[in-house]
Amino acid sequence: MPVHAVTFADLDDLAALFCGYLEFYQVPRPLDEVRAFLERRLEQGDSTLFIARDDAGTALGFTQLYPFLSSLALAPAWLLSDLYVVPTVRRRGVGEALMNAARAHAERSGACGIQLETAKTNLAGQALYERLGYKQDDLFYTYWLSLI
Repeated sequence: MPVHAVTFADLDDLAALFCGYLEFYQVPRPLDEVRAFLERRLEQGDSTLFIARDDAGTALGFTQLYPFLSSLALAPAWLLSDLYVVPTVRRRGVGEALMNAARAHAERSGACGIQLETAKTNLAGQALYERLGYKQDDLFYTYWLSLI
């Protein structure tokens, strides 16, 4: 399964995938807004994106990571903010390939770990994460303050 770092050439396919991701989480946005958001990520270099394609070049999924500093570990880390696989190809190794690309990137960058969160109802995602060695945090709660 070919997975590579996203470039501007991937932007249209990535935007379509991202719209699917937002629909999955029931927060759909117009394609032009999504594309502009992703274009800014690429221009500013403030996130790292990977895209999976089949042998014919069809986009199958993506993941997006943001760097942060772990104060408790006194080291850099990554937030795996987004992971999405087209529904028709789920359970075929696409998500795992994207997760492995994210891990390899984090290891290359010297990070102390990868943090992620997912919906409580996303049982398939949870099973994948746990199979890949991720542990559910039982020490901390996640809170959110909406400012919009």
